[in-house]
Amino acid sequence: MKANMVLAAVVVMMTTGSSMAADWPQYLGPARNSTSPEKGLLRSWPEKGPEVLWTVAVGIGYGGPVVKDGRVYLLDRDDKVGDNLRCLDLSNGKELWNVAYDAPGRVMFPGSRSVPILDGNHVYSCGPYGDLYCIDINTHKPVWNKNVWTDFGGRPARGSAGGFGSRGPGSFPIWAITQCPLVYGDLLILASQAPQAGVVAYEKRTGSLKWKTPNLGNESYASPSVVKIDGKDQVAMVISSTNPIGNRGLPQTLGNVVGIEPLTGEILWKYDQWRCHISVPSAVDAGDNKVLVAGGYELGATMLKVERKADGSYGATELFTTEEFGDQTKPPVLQNGYFYAQYGTNGRRDGLVCMSRDGKILWKTGRSPDFNKGSMILVDGLLLATDGRKTLYLIEPDPSGFKALASAEVLGEGGTGSENDPLASKVGGSTQNWAPLALSEGKLLIRDQSRLKCVRVAE
Repeated sequence: MKANMVLAAVVVMMTTGSSMAADWPQYLGPARNSTSPEKGLLRSWPEKGPEVLWTVAVGIGYGGPVVKDGRVYLLDRDDKVGDNLRCLDLSNGKELWNVAYDAPGRVMFPGSRSVPILDGNHVYSCGPYGDLYCIDINTHKPVWNKNVWTDFGGRPARGSAGGFGSRGPGSFPIWAITQCPLVYGDLLILASQAPQAGVVAYEKRTGSLKWKTPNLGNESYASPSVVKIDGKDQVAMVISSTNPIGNRGLPQTLGNVVGIEPLTGEILWKYDQWRCHISVPSAVDAGDNKVLVAGGYELGATMLKVERKADGSYGATELFTTEEFGDQTKPPVLQNGYFYAQYGTNGRRDGLVCMSRDGKILWKTGRSPDFNKGSMILVDGLLLATDGRKTLYLIEPDPSGFKALASAEVLGEGGTGSENDPLASKVGGSTQNWAPLALSEGKLLIRDQSRLKCVRVAE
C-alpha cells in the first residue's frame, strides 16, 4: 500500500504544472533518450526567431552541456593546454567556477568531444584524451581521476594523434575519445576500447574499478546506453567495423553490438555483423526487446531482436538492415512508433528521415531543407532540431510528412580550427555545428564553434 501511495505521488508530481521544469543531467537528457518531460513549448516563434537570453564564448569543439538546479556544466577545451570543466549560471550565463587540467593534443576535427553527467553532488566528464574526472560541485575540486585509455594499455596520443594509414593495435583513436559517461546505480560506465578493456565500470564515489569487459574489437565513438530486455536493464554498446581508410594495415573486420549485464560486466549477447566503420550514435531501445543501431557513412541502420534461448542465454537476431535510414552523429528519436533521424553523411544528403519500427521509410526532406549531423530532442510532442549548420527548427513529428512550424538562424560559421586542417574543412564544411542540445526550465542550450547560447523556447 505504501509503495502504491509513493508511486501515485510521483505520478501527480510528474503531471501537474503546464511548464514543469526538469534538469538535463546527462547526454540525451533525463532518460538518455533525447526526450524532455517539460511542457509549455512555444508553438510559434517571432519573425526574428526565439529570444536569445545570453551568449558566452567557448572553445572550438562538439561537446554539449548538462543542467542541474539552475547550473550549466560544459567540458570545454583548449588544444594547446587541456580540458576545462566550466559551471555557468543558467539564468545569465555567468561563469561560477571551473576546473581545468593539462591534456594537450590535437586531432583532426579538433576540440571538445563529450557531454558530462551529473549525479548527486558530483559531475563526471571524460576528455578527448581519456582523462576521466569526478568533481565535487560544492567544493569545485576533483574527487578522483583516471585515464580510460592509457590505464588499459592504450598508447598515448603523440603530436597530431590518430592519423591514417597502418596504425596497429593500441593506437590512439583517429578522432580521439568521445565518451559520454553513464551512471548506473553506484557505477560509472563508459567505453575504454584500449587493448586491455572494452567497456569499464568504476565505483562512482571512489573511482575504484569494479569490472571491465575484454576489448570488443575496433575503435568506437559511441557511448553506452541502457535497453530493456525482458523487463531488465542491459547496457548496449556499439563497436565499429574496421575503418578501411584509417586502418589500412589492420584486418578488415565487421563491428559488434553487445549487451552487457550492468552490475557485473558479463557479456550477455553479441551481434557481429555491424558494418559502420565510424560508429558514433548510441544504441536505441526500440521496445519489445528490440534494439535499433544507426550509423552514417552510407551504411544505414540495423534492427535487432534480443531473446532468451532455451538454455537461459541471450541471442540477437537481425530483423532488418536498411541503407535508407541512419544518422552519423546522434541516435534517432522515437516518437509514437516512428523514428526520426538526420541522415546526412559524406556521400548522401537524405536530410531528416522518418522510418517506421518495421523499417519502412515514410519520407525524407533531402536538401529541402537539408539536415546534416545536427541534434534533435523531443519536447512536449514536438522536435527541436538543429540542421548541423546555422538553423534551429521547430518540427511537428508526423509520419505523413515533414511539418516545420518555425525556423530561425541562431548559429554562426567559423572557429572550427579547420583552417589548419584542410581535409577536415573539406569533409566537414565551414560550420560543423554538431553538438548535442540540452533543455531546462524552458531554456534551450545550443552551441556553435565559438559560442554557447541560451534560447527561450517555452512559456
